[in-house]
Amino acid sequence: MNKDQILALFDRYCKKLRITPAWDIKLEFVDDASFNKTGDFKIDCDDRKAILLLNIADPKQENLEEVIVHELMHIKMYPLDQITESLIQNCFEEGSAAGNFAYQQFFTALEQTVEELAKCFLLEFGENKDFSFGRCSRTKSFNDLFDGLRNIE
Repeated sequence: MNKDQILALFDRYCKKLRITPAWDIKLEFVDDASFNKTGDFKIDCDDRKAILLLNIADPKQENLEEVIVHELMHIKMYPLDQITESLIQNCFEEGSAAGNFAYQQFFTALEQTVEELAKCFLLEFGENKDFSFGRCSRTKSFNDLFDGLRNIE
């Protein structure tokens, strides 16, 4: 997929998700092998501006359309993200075990929810409905994780 095709998908999903015209948003290609994510964003919620960063040097996911939808879903969820994060900060002492646990659980649930919404949206509207398995391909198998453990019987 070339940059023009990616930009066309980005524009299409910004409109379909009703991000524009309410937000000023642009896509920037990251051509830096040290960028360790496939997609990320910078956001100024007060000014309703965002920049979606898309790794084209070394993407970790195969389906860039899925990545674009996923990152745009983060923008849709951003107000809820900020409210929840503020609640955690105000209810737990910084660095406490309970606060760290709350953050971990919140961000895990947020990421899972955003990814599930992105998958649903992609299945309905996507040109490429094949999900990326990039992270799975780089992790150990279930058997590899338990290789070498002794039976306790």
